[in-house]
Amino acid sequence: MRVQWVDDPRRIDADSWNALLATQATPTPFMRHAYLAALHDSGSAVPGTGWAPRFLLLWDGAELAAACPLYVKAHSYGEYVFDWAWANAYAEHGLRYYPKALVAVPFTPVPGSRLLARDAATRAALVRALLDWCEAQGLSSLHVLFGDAADWAACDAAGLMQRQQVQFHWHNAHPAEARAFHGFDDFLASLAQDKRKKIRQERRKVAEAGVRFRWARGADIAPADWAFFYRCYERTYLEHGNAPYLTPAFFDAMARDMADAWVLFIAERDGQPIASSLIAVSADLASAGSLNDSKIVAYGRYWGALQRVDCLHFELCYYQPIDWCIRHGVGRFEGGAQGEYKMARALMPVATHSAHWLAHPAFADAVERFLARESVGIGDYLQHLDERSPFRRGGG
Repeated sequence: MRVQWVDDPRRIDADSWNALLATQATPTPFMRHAYLAALHDSGSAVPGTGWAPRFLLLWDGAELAAACPLYVKAHSYGEYVFDWAWANAYAEHGLRYYPKALVAVPFTPVPGSRLLARDAATRAALVRALLDWCEAQGLSSLHVLFGDAADWAACDAAGLMQRQQVQFHWHNAHPAEARAFHGFDDFLASLAQDKRKKIRQERRKVAEAGVRFRWARGADIAPADWAFFYRCYERTYLEHGNAPYLTPAFFDAMARDMADAWVLFIAERDGQPIASSLIAVSADLASAGSLNDSKIVAYGRYWGALQRVDCLHFELCYYQPIDWCIRHGVGRFEGGAQGEYKMARALMPVATHSAHWLAHPAFADAVERFLARESVGIGDYLQHLDERSPFRRGGG
């Protein structure tokens, strides 16, 4: 197969990329060509922000047989798999950790297919090509973040070290009756009494504050709503002392090129918008025909508020999206990175995976020992969380 390296996703044929993505076990909208190209074209993930693209393509004649997004990173921001301690250890020993290589979607901790390939053998060849290139470039390391089971198996076979983290996902499945929820009240009824009471109290506080909600999807999201959303998104970052990762031009591209992948929730008080949240929905809705498909996944992504209202974050980021998912037959809602508090809202723990290769043998040995200890801790943590299920037990 012919190996090709591309430093601008716009130079990749979008139809070939998306066709390969559609054959993967766990495609997400964040791996679509339009999404990755928008990150680049908008100036969000470019060399100037520490994300130098080096996409890898394997061609079998005219067929794109395998591909992945690769970035050479000058820092570890926007990744959500934390390796700052590794970088510090390198620095303390007079070694250079950056630049490093990253197979990931920038700023997007969403599990899914990362190593796109037509079969397992081709995926293995893709991993080998990645390692060969990293060694030839003298890079410190290679990291494959939030991959799926096929990615994990290919990386494991190539000798990459495995790492687990924990996220919290909501499933549209009644825990006792093997069916989807009939409505939000039906969902509440499945929870233990203290959890039902807490959610109702939180929603009541927002309602009594005079806040009302509306949602729009795709082309129905007006330009003014997109502009308001960005004000909210930017405010959240600035309040935490950081500039936002994504530029207005990125969301302009989403509205233009991937509108059907987005649902926007807007909170209003006295007829004026005061806060918003944006979720994505998994691709290929056109072929699905409708949203009422248990295989459809929703992804919580961004939120922000211009006014402070007690419990508004929970309402906009969890209760409104969960209600929307129930109404539209969506099978799963992924709540984003971290956040054990999400369990009280019935987002249950799941393990996510990453794979890592370090060129320096001594550091690779040290990290491998660390990951072995960390893996035991993650397993114990998951077991502990499973014992704290928010759902009813017996007469609950």
